[in-house]
Amino acid sequence: MYNQDVRLEDFTIPTLGEPRFDSPLNPSRLLFTNEADRVLYHSHLVPLEACIKAGSPLPSFEPAGPRPRIFFNSSEINCGIVTCGGLCPGINDVIRAIVYEGYQHYHVSRIYGFRNGYHGMVKGNEPTPILLDTEMVNAIHQQGGTILGSSRGPQDPGRMVDYLQDLNISILFTIGGDGTLRGASAIAAEIRKRGYRIAVIGIPKTIDNDISFVSRTFGFETAVEVSRTVIQSAHVESKGAENGVGLVKLMGRDSGFIAAQAAIANADVNFCLIPEVPFTLTGDRGLLKKLEERLRRRRHAVIVVAEGAGQELMTGAERRDASGNILHEDIGVFLKDSINAYFKERGMPVTVKYIDPSYIIRSRPASADDSLICLQMGQNAVHAGMAGKTDMMIGYWNSHYTHVPLAMAVSARKKIDPDGVLWQTVLAVTEQGFGG
Repeated sequence: MYNQDVRLEDFTIPTLGEPRFDSPLNPSRLLFTNEADRVLYHSHLVPLEACIKAGSPLPSFEPAGPRPRIFFNSSEINCGIVTCGGLCPGINDVIRAIVYEGYQHYHVSRIYGFRNGYHGMVKGNEPTPILLDTEMVNAIHQQGGTILGSSRGPQDPGRMVDYLQDLNISILFTIGGDGTLRGASAIAAEIRKRGYRIAVIGIPKTIDNDISFVSRTFGFETAVEVSRTVIQSAHVESKGAENGVGLVKLMGRDSGFIAAQAAIANADVNFCLIPEVPFTLTGDRGLLKKLEERLRRRRHAVIVVAEGAGQELMTGAERRDASGNILHEDIGVFLKDSINAYFKERGMPVTVKYIDPSYIIRSRPASADDSLICLQMGQNAVHAGMAGKTDMMIGYWNSHYTHVPLAMAVSARKKIDPDGVLWQTVLAVTEQGFGG
């Protein structure tokens, strides 16, 4: 999880200029953040001692939170919100938090909601932006999805910045994953090139929890919780049939965090397959042989597979979605067919119950824990924008909310370390006999 090569200067947050106004927030009811404070990147002693021994500054994040002095005269500015990419529990919670913080505490003039992702940030595209208010967003946290709609795919940064300028927007809040944050950084670069004073603040939305330099993204905990219920159902189904196999495909295009944590949370999982750890189907240590041993011993089994696992086992022309992400082959169907063919060849009856709950999970309202992080990320995003921070996202690291440069956030996808504690715990719980 840690990158040993980072330097303190990598954590520098761009700003629009020196703060010019006193914050309208009540100092008697709120603890302002100390700009001189830092949140350490390393939490273990050994890498900290190495930095100290080398005479290097300790890598650390700028802390999130309200500042006593802000860049914008908040009552005179307009803000914009855009949501992009796939659905994820908690998007509406973040929208609501931004709207309430903006209107009730900073008294902003207007908050526009761009509809259907970056597509809606190009003037002339339908539908047009809507004006958000507290009454409109009052109960949206109780429903899944996004009231603004979403889409995938890039748009011309120049045309998007033109529209921001036309609407006199001073702060843009972008809610999305890796592709969205790359787009936000491109927008910030275009703004910088033109010399405009518009802040761009990202909020990391990805159900896969694969954004670098943030320990968790919103929606992830809800996904793990709902996945646990699905796995329990697969376990019941597997026990209800002779040589029953409950096969559950979960989200995880490039990173297997949902599959791994759901497997740990549910002790009924016997095999967990993730993109970071290749596996084979055949041979004495292959999945099919190990599954046969399990069925002969216990008469049932549960397999959890991340959608990006085992892609090297399938052949097909490379395809990409509108955001440029590689479209994977369906590992769930492939495994189901492979299992049925293997046991048919051996004359051993097997019943495979295949469950793909992806869209059910994505469209759920956020859990209580995710709602909490959504609220605080949304509030901290407003604080950051008002302070003139830009080209950054709100992070969460070692139980602290932080400011993360977008360049760092999109530098690489966060993945499970096959030699790390998380995956070793999965192997200990499943006793699957391969994959580590």
